[in-house]
Amino acid sequence: MPAQCAGGRGEPLRGMETIRQMTGERRFQLLLEAVTDCAIYMLDAEGYIVSWNAGAKNLKRYSADQIVGQHFSVLYNDEDRSAGMPARALEAAKQQGKWQAEGLRKRKDGSLFWASEDINAVRDEHGALLGFANVTRDITEQRQAQQALDKSQEQLGYLRKMEALSRLTGSIAHNFNNLLMIIGGHAQTVKGLVKNHAKGLRALDAIEIATKRGASLTRHMLSFSGRRQLNPETADLKSLIEGFGWLLNSLIVNIRLTVEIPQDVWPVEIDASELELALVNMVLNAREAMPQGGSITISAQNVHLPDPESPKHLTGDFVALRIADTGSGIPAEVLPKIFDPFFTTKESNRSAGLGLSQVYGFAMQSRGAVGAKSETGKGTEITMFLPRTTAAPASIRSGDDSELASGAGGQVLIVEDDAEVAEVTASLIDQLGYKWRLAMDAEDALRAFERGEKFDLVFSDVAMPGAMDGLGLAHALRRRYPGLPILLASGLTTPNEAAAEEILLLPKPYGLDDLRQAINRVLSKSGPAPADGGNLVRFPNKQRQHKAAKPEIH
Repeated sequence: MPAQCAGGRGEPLRGMETIRQMTGERRFQLLLEAVTDCAIYMLDAEGYIVSWNAGAKNLKRYSADQIVGQHFSVLYNDEDRSAGMPARALEAAKQQGKWQAEGLRKRKDGSLFWASEDINAVRDEHGALLGFANVTRDITEQRQAQQALDKSQEQLGYLRKMEALSRLTGSIAHNFNNLLMIIGGHAQTVKGLVKNHAKGLRALDAIEIATKRGASLTRHMLSFSGRRQLNPETADLKSLIEGFGWLLNSLIVNIRLTVEIPQDVWPVEIDASELELALVNMVLNAREAMPQGGSITISAQNVHLPDPESPKHLTGDFVALRIADTGSGIPAEVLPKIFDPFFTTKESNRSAGLGLSQVYGFAMQSRGAVGAKSETGKGTEITMFLPRTTAAPASIRSGDDSELASGAGGQVLIVEDDAEVAEVTASLIDQLGYKWRLAMDAEDALRAFERGEKFDLVFSDVAMPGAMDGLGLAHALRRRYPGLPILLASGLTTPNEAAAEEILLLPKPYGLDDLRQAINRVLSKSGPAPADGGNLVRFPNKQRQHKAAKPEIH
């Protein structure tokens, strides 16, 4: 065994002895030739190449015969060479002993690669400069990986920022909707008392207009936050967009609007009213970029994602709905911010800065995405990716809602924990001819039924403190009283959930006509949707036991 061990080391020992017998120059040459993954070559004091290893040949594509004797500046791209970088690099290495940099370097065939380059001054024992040692590595893959990581982290940071903003805007919108409910409701109540006083009516009209503007603002905020209840249905984009093209044309002057949607574009599942609002916002945004006129083109294309120009997280079949203008374009430093709420480049008195944030919220809540590209002086293109559906497009609703149910003295149970909102709601219910009783929370409402009180309708807020919110109350009542009409209201609407039952949801703030239509629809079990967008809310077939306190702004 010992003899076998000695024999096992005999060949390496003889190899080491052979290396020791070589001259230092030969050993150095062998070392250089053994390195094949980076370029190592020597320069004389003027920068001319005097040696060339196998790694340099692999990286630069020059053989030693082709490159030795040439100045190393031939390995730089034209821009760096014109700027005098090779000479500065040698001077820096001469003065400081070493020069390091990353940048584009050129191969024999003219192709460029991203390189890390080290140049070290070589001196004799007396300190005289003999030349330079150049070590160059190809770091293209590492750089691409780092860029991808940086972009991923940037996107993650952006998504986190947008998520935080959505929570904030949703909370603000919820509280603001309750304030608008109080203002608008009392305005309508007082309006009925001063019918013959012109000045008072004008003041109340101004209050109602301001309330509607505030409602529009919160609608944008809720759309961005993803908390506005959508009423999605299968739609044919071509007929839908051409159907309200007149509205888009009414928004622009000296601007040509073109709709180019092919007949074979896939159907999508969307909330048609929110799509209309999104297109209005984008057309208005484009109009601002073309004060002297221009053109806007709305087009659609079937796409299978992912593709190079789509958001990376989307996969599958989508319809790319594009709105392109020939306006002034958006500067590169501004483009990443255009979907942020309250970000605007317009004068402060001309915009709330929520138009494009509504577009972002609508696209995301529709299980799609939105992106933009722009070039200063050449225009902007915004693309919404909307998921394809295989269902057939829904037919257009028909029906006359002018004949509305009368209160006729019916009894309504109002469930609302905000005393001021409850007062306004009761006033509106009064004006519709109903009697009412107030419950401050879900438990109070259930106790009223347990005492044997009879109600023709339960009208409840969704967000309430306690163990049961409005949806939980609705389910509990449906389970005990299957035929009981129930209407819900919310200033912070919630997304659809899988369910076996449906409850109509009326978004706050609502007016007298909105409430009348919603009650009529609940009592009649049919008819068109309320003008303000009441939607059927689906919820799980189980009681919600979590505490659903109203959101607070911290």
